[in-house]
Amino acid sequence: MKFVLASHNRGKLAEMQKILGELGVEVVLQSDLGLALEPEETGDTFAENALIKARAVMEASGLPAIADDSGLCVDWLNGAPGIYSARYGGLADDKARYTLLLQNMRGATDRAAHFHTSIVCCFPGGEVLQADGDCHGTIAFAPRGEGGFGYDPIFNVPSLRKTFAQLTAEEKNAISHRGNALRAFAAELKHYMEKN
Repeated sequence: MKFVLASHNRGKLAEMQKILGELGVEVVLQSDLGLALEPEETGDTFAENALIKARAVMEASGLPAIADDSGLCVDWLNGAPGIYSARYGGLADDKARYTLLLQNMRGATDRAAHFHTSIVCCFPGGEVLQADGDCHGTIAFAPRGEGGFGYDPIFNVPSLRKTFAQLTAEEKNAISHRGNALRAFAAELKHYMEKN
């Protein structure tokens, strides 16, 4: 069975291949099929945005398509940046976005936050599978660590006393929102494949 990942990100592809390969599923990037789609994410939730991307790629390729949408939700900021994490403040790079977030957290008495991922798979027959994952933590007072991307340098995992940017890839995958969502999705897909 071949699935198309509605992404251009080879890192995401490697994650998907590792987990879904165990189910005998081959995963390819949309660009591997010559698709340069960039559907507009007009949804109000992570799941709606993932569905928009998966459906567009499924319709263009005729193959089952998987998409994810993720973001950082900060309690003090009423859930922001949320679905706007990748374009928070209209800023173009990760450091500028997390610096703005830290500025907006000045004086915050509650630093609780969580990362959320929704994964959606659309099949040509109309079936849709969805799985979600979270990772809870706090917003650090200053960036720490060189690894990861996005908001990783300011997302603190209290139980490990480290930010996401200070974790190894293996440590991060074991607890991350995307890792949790992927494992839940693999279980959903296994169940779906057993029924069909």
